[in-house]
Amino acid sequence: MAKAKSEIDTRHYDVIVAPHITEKSTLLSENNAVVFKVAGSSTKPQIKAAVEALFDVKVLRVNTMVQKGKTKRWKGQPYRRSDVKKAVVTLAEGQSIDVTTGV
Repeated sequence: MAKAKSEIDTRHYDVIVAPHITEKSTLLSENNAVVFKVAGSSTKPQIKAAVEALFDVKVLRVNTMVQKGKTKRWKGQPYRRSDVKKAVVTLAEGQSIDVTTGV
């Protein structure tokens, strides 16, 4: 039996962590691209399925990158920030996502 259109798999919410809003990602939005922080173990097909299901858009391609955590110091003691996986999602022509609104 097929799932209802309004029923969204809850695993999609585990894949997409948050939108990544910076100057560079804002410039990418002019080229129908949106940047998301994603789970470190997520794959490109999982990211594509999650964005298409949550935002009801057509995804052309997904590019991923892992931003390595910086080494910092706190009270003289070194520590390392966590790695962050980001996904640049390119949308079909005429599609858009408003990341300022919640899902």
